[in-house]
Amino acid sequence: MKTIKVSVVTPDGPVYEADVEMVSAKAQSGELGVLPGHIPMVAPLEIGAVRLKKGNATELVAVSGGFLEVRPDRVTILAQAAERAEDIDVARAKAAKERAERRLQAKREDIDYNRAELALRRALNRLNVANRNF
Repeated sequence: MKTIKVSVVTPDGPVYEADVEMVSAKAQSGELGVLPGHIPMVAPLEIGAVRLKKGNATELVAVSGGFLEVRPDRVTILAQAAERAEDIDVARAKAAKERAERRLQAKREDIDYNRAELALRRALNRLNVANRNF
């Protein structure tokens, strides 16, 4: 079966690089599926999981926004933050989730609720990817 090279890169460096059969990601315009030979495109990504199909296995990478660039032989994901499922510190993600929930429940003027909401979404995404809830 044909494959496509995938690179997931963050400002801290590469997170994932492999040849896969299919890439699925959540773009701002909706769910995208990319196969080898896909037309070139660029799409902004939402907070979500990138699913990478290799044979009978699917690998997951949690991304916190960024961009997906597709070329016929390569997919590059430039993410603000990204973690492979097996690299996620579940205890840290749970603590971030609880912290964000506390901020959202507090009724104080000095709290940036948009920032707390984004932090909660990132923490939930990391937990879902670590637990493979997709």
